[in-house]
Amino acid sequence: MNVHLTPELEQIVQNKVQSGRYNSASEVVREAIRLMVQKDELRAIQIQEFRSRIDRGLAEAHSNDHADGEIFMQGLLDDLDSQEAKRTA
Repeated sequence: MNVHLTPELEQIVQNKVQSGRYNSASEVVREAIRLMVQKDELRAIQIQEFRSRIDRGLAEAHSNDHADGEIFMQGLLDDLDSQEAKRTA
């Protein structure tokens, strides 16, 4: 498999190898792909958690045990903000 990178990406790969952390460009690319897969898996988990919370909220709305919609949505938004902060930290 041949991969063509932009000059900027190629420079990043070369810098990683020159840093001594990686032995080759292939190692850098493998690590990048592993991280991408981890990120995708984390995102899928977050989406499933979000859907579960929505389902619980809808179930509460259909029962006599109603949840306050604004409080419910603020909780979802707070959770998403917290998860985003952890990813960017």
